[in-house]
Amino acid sequence: MTKVEYVIKNSIGLHARPAALFVKKAAEFDSTIKIIKDQKEADAKSIISIMALGVFKGTKITIKAEGADEESAITELTALLDSFAD
Repeated sequence: MTKVEYVIKNSIGLHARPAALFVKKAAEFDSTIKIIKDQKEADAKSIISIMALGVFKGTKITIKAEGADEESAITELTALLDSFAD
């Protein structure tokens, strides 16, 4: 298992378009990927699950991946989140 803590930097957080792009990227990996916020865990491959977390600017999340491509999943997903920063 690989995990990383990340603070959301973009002004709208993981809402609508950023969440959709995150889910699309997460779906490219075979690993199980979760986002954790305040002890709530969401499936990173489900937009409904992510949006239910209420992830806004400044929110600290943990991205956890488990599987054969877990390290590349974490690397690429955090790079995607960085690209949303405004």
